[in-house]
Amino acid sequence: MLVDSHCHLDYPDFAPEGVAEILSRARAAGVSHCLTICTQIADFNKIKAVAEQFSNVFCTIGTHPHHAAEEDEINVTADEIAALTQHPRVVGIGECGLDYYYKHSPPAEQQKVFAAHIEASLKSSLPLVIHTRDADIDTLSIMKNVGAGRARGVMHCFSGGIDLARASLDLGFYISFSGIITFKKADELREVVKFVPIDRMLVETDSPYLAPVPHRGKRNEPAYTLLTAEKAAEVKGIPFSELAEKTTENFFRLFSKAKPV
Repeated sequence: MLVDSHCHLDYPDFAPEGVAEILSRARAAGVSHCLTICTQIADFNKIKAVAEQFSNVFCTIGTHPHHAAEEDEINVTADEIAALTQHPRVVGIGECGLDYYYKHSPPAEQQKVFAAHIEASLKSSLPLVIHTRDADIDTLSIMKNVGAGRARGVMHCFSGGIDLARASLDLGFYISFSGIITFKKADELREVVKFVPIDRMLVETDSPYLAPVPHRGKRNEPAYTLLTAEKAAEVKGIPFSELAEKTTENFFRLFSKAKPV
């Protein structure tokens, strides 16, 4: 069985069919559990409602860097984030981090919100789900310096190079790969797949985005975790069954509050 370690089941892209149908297809493809991710604390009620409805769905609490400058997000404290993790379905903090590619929020405000999430992770003892794009140096600096580098988690939808992967692994983080590894021009990223130890790897969809080949350009969904996992196993030169077993074990080891059903 597989786990989709990062998806957005509350997004309207899934509304026409409904989450139950999406999860049914996922299970038919061997995807037993999903982690649906919060990108705005203001929307937390929607995210947790999905996790409350389905026993094989867990959720997180957090602010995506795109939303870091919004009044409802930037003023939330680490204590307030940590308090929301008391909900039984919340198993992680995020997605949080830095995105200097789009810069929908100023870097300084992204950094402030990211630091608050790291502090909340330490207060709650829950792992971080980190988004980073075109911000490797600042992301690693904050990971190392806030809380003396004691926080742990996953670098989600990894698209960086081996240097960022190595530094993240050295800090105790896991690396999660999405459908990007199936793209024709993703040779450098496939080299990172080879580099990352199997006991520190997760797989995800980031659905409804980034559908893997042969569905690229269409809406992604948790069932397609299978395609990413198959490609990762091929790249690493190991049996698919081994990759599925290890990445599932890794998920439940990292997100230890989540229990398989």
